[in-house]
Amino acid sequence: MSRLISRRTILKGMGTAVALPYLEAMSAIAAVPSAAPAKPVRAAFLYIPNGAHLEDWTPTATGTNYTLPYVLEPLKPFQQDINVLTGLTLDKARPNGDGPGDHARAMAAFLTGRQPRKTNGADIRLGQSADQWIAGQIGDKTKFASLEIGIEPGRPAGNCDSGYSCAYQSNFSWRNDTTPNAKEVNPKSVFDRLFGNGPSKDQDAARAKRDQYNKSILDFVREDTKSLSTQLGAGDQRKLDEYLTSIRELEVRIDKSNETKNSKVTPPPDVKVPAGLPKDFQEHVHIMADLMVVAFQADITRVVTFPLANDGSNRPYPYLSARINDKDEAIREGHHELSHHGNDKAKQAKIRRINRYHIEQLAYLLTRLQSIKEGDKTLLDQTMLVYGSGNSDGNRHNHDNLPILLCGHGGGKIKTGQHLRYAKDTPLMNLYLAMFQAMGCPAKSFGDSTGVLAI
Repeated sequence: MSRLISRRTILKGMGTAVALPYLEAMSAIAAVPSAAPAKPVRAAFLYIPNGAHLEDWTPTATGTNYTLPYVLEPLKPFQQDINVLTGLTLDKARPNGDGPGDHARAMAAFLTGRQPRKTNGADIRLGQSADQWIAGQIGDKTKFASLEIGIEPGRPAGNCDSGYSCAYQSNFSWRNDTTPNAKEVNPKSVFDRLFGNGPSKDQDAARAKRDQYNKSILDFVREDTKSLSTQLGAGDQRKLDEYLTSIRELEVRIDKSNETKNSKVTPPPDVKVPAGLPKDFQEHVHIMADLMVVAFQADITRVVTFPLANDGSNRPYPYLSARINDKDEAIREGHHELSHHGNDKAKQAKIRRINRYHIEQLAYLLTRLQSIKEGDKTLLDQTMLVYGSGNSDGNRHNHDNLPILLCGHGGGKIKTGQHLRYAKDTPLMNLYLAMFQAMGCPAKSFGDSTGVLAI
């Protein structure tokens, strides 16, 4: 029979700390019903570049009785766990007198609802992002207030889009008006951050020892693991074994991801790609998704930002094909190039296939979240995940009627399984006000919000 243990119990070793998933032994229901720990609600924000082909994204019917169109079809198993939100607008991504630069503004404004100062110098100015508002209210409850991950490297400076600093176009999370939170694109670095402990020299020594002797991070917490197992019932022991096995499998996948052969990111000349960056895009996304899931599962953080690419990304997808004139044609053109399709049917077929491919990656993440149990709930039940772009139609560079999904049940606070259509020019920031409420950290306003969105 399990003994009660703290939700904050950690397995420790040299330079290592492995937080635990939710176990029944952490629940005090049997002894003191009122002392049962509340299951935390998590928030995640995923970003896709260059908008979407809305004809194949937007359902024709609203409400609960709607059919998922081509781009969203991979989410069929999760239709009752998501909301498709139509009509939301990002006004601060519009020029508003500042001329061209829609890609930089789209990514910069998506989480802030603020107009970035047009500059390619050091005098950047934007505003705090929604993830950082949440982190500022609840971040003291976890090891990390927030986690910023991504796939494409960022650039802290330089001219990236019509006079806008690269800081706007390659950063998604902003701590304050002038400080972006750089995203980590190297899975190995994210793994070490999640499970590192103590002074950096101890963490470095542990990493060097693991590399030298081909050891797992779990070898450094073996004694704590044995001690904890004696306190757990059979069910919790099985759950702990499954969790630790998943960590080991993630370690192996990160180490092997260098060896795969596929299309890889080609960074700008002044950006150094970290060692260990996976060459296969899908494997890179999946590993990062798994790292996000384990961070939520072990309550290491409750807030994650995860852009699949920087806005304006011109990544090619030659391993994908689109059906054109009764033939399958490989997608060798860049994503950004194709998004300016000029109503060319062949280019539209390719852009919608890229959109669907990105949705397939979202489906993988939702599958992982749904597979993790927390008592009688799942991580997907306890999560609110926004997926979308600050551009609507990449060909037009418009910022109204954005492609936005809200996934997960937010701890039971969100009614899902709907396609909701909102009034023209309803601010995207209204959605974040609703999420703040569900997270228990309401705000009177945020960015260019006008009220709390009904979701």
